[in-house]
Amino acid sequence: MLIDWASIGRGETECFDATLVELRGWFIPIGTGPVNYGALVAEPGCCGSDVMLRPAATVEVFLERSIDGGLARMLTLAGRWAQGAGVTDGWHFQLRDAGVVDAGVSSQRRRLFMGAAAAATMVACSAGRFREYTDSAQALPARVAAAPTPKKGVTIDVHSHAGRVILSRQESVANSRPFLPLAGPMRDGGMNVACLAIVADTTTMHVAADGLRFEPYRAPAPGELYEHAQAAFARCAALIEQQGLHVVEDAAALRAAPTRGPSVIIASEGADFLEGRIERVEEAWRNHRLRHLQLTHYRVNELGDIQTEPPVHGGLTDFGAEVIERCNGLGIVVDVAHGPYDLVKRAASVTTRPLVLSHTSLTARPRPRSRQISAQHARLVADTGGIVGVWPNAAIFASLDAMAHGTRQLADLIGVDHVALGSDMLGFISTPVFNSYRQLPAYANALLDAGFGTSDVEKILGGNYLRVFEAVLAGHEGPSRS
Repeated sequence: MLIDWASIGRGETECFDATLVELRGWFIPIGTGPVNYGALVAEPGCCGSDVMLRPAATVEVFLERSIDGGLARMLTLAGRWAQGAGVTDGWHFQLRDAGVVDAGVSSQRRRLFMGAAAAATMVACSAGRFREYTDSAQALPARVAAAPTPKKGVTIDVHSHAGRVILSRQESVANSRPFLPLAGPMRDGGMNVACLAIVADTTTMHVAADGLRFEPYRAPAPGELYEHAQAAFARCAALIEQQGLHVVEDAAALRAAPTRGPSVIIASEGADFLEGRIERVEEAWRNHRLRHLQLTHYRVNELGDIQTEPPVHGGLTDFGAEVIERCNGLGIVVDVAHGPYDLVKRAASVTTRPLVLSHTSLTARPRPRSRQISAQHARLVADTGGIVGVWPNAAIFASLDAMAHGTRQLADLIGVDHVALGSDMLGFISTPVFNSYRQLPAYANALLDAGFGTSDVEKILGGNYLRVFEAVLAGHEGPSRS
């Protein structure tokens, strides 16, 4: 049965649930290389690869067979229609067991190719930021394959969700998506350590109605974010065990990572799970080996304001200041990513240890609700002895070379000792320009082409975070374990 976008908009497709339908639109692949997941929209977005999906006017697509990823293109797809209660939270429509309808193949013949079996139940991540793309090997140009990886020191990604560590709002630990390869790509690319971040506020956020940003859509129930974080930490532990990763708990382990094998520093994006209780900082340090804590994420919480929502607290709260002081005492890196200028200004005045702003980029004029930062914002972090991680957002950087030049611009402003790589791996809506650790040699090469010396590249790709980590943990390895 052929349907169109007008009939979807008029609500005429509700009766087609579980029916085999055909729909033509722009297919946006979520991933690189062969993909079997994406979205279908009536018109291409205006922002290239940074298309923000509108759940009410977008069809979530699960392909029966993988097709080439890359750019959005016009396709006619046939599959089982789904809408209503059976559709993943945050989405209105799905096309399941879908296939591309070749222009030379009739719909009837295509149905035979697809088979008549109903689609299996599929567990998918929540809308937007937590959609998957595949961290897999790609065919790289000869220049990239020959590019050097730093031979000295340690390589560190200061913000990552690699391996599909994020637990979505639909999942439980017992019923969650399979992990993606992490240890293998790290070995192949020469990445020694990833700051592996759970997300604490997933259950309360979604894509805004305008499709242009993320927002909290409801207040959490008492204890909800704490319980979600416990499950998220458990998923992180399962990923570590499955892939044989080493957990870095102190500076000596971080220095030894190049000889130990792929390692992680356990992090949390957002301290929402504290729910105003300061004792939970030490609990996470002790029970989950937390060593890197980002104060805020996509909801204004008890610690302070965020870049993407109007200010409520005027920056960092008194509780936020107390959390920073407790992290300083325990030896936990404080991450001020997603925090506005006023939050970072007070955080810099409170902390006795270097701050990290793990994933962003520099802009001359930050827009309202933008995740980019000004020169003054970056200098606040650098003046604590801290670092700013440059992220590979494809809406900002069109290539690794462009990202390297953005890193050059930031280093010229605040000094090369204060710059790092924060990939936000598996944390973007659409594929960023750095989407696999196998690209680390290529990024190293791009940094050299941007005018950095070899020693500077080694600092950016790990040395600077090592210095910060040592300073944060110096004399503060936490309370003794009982």
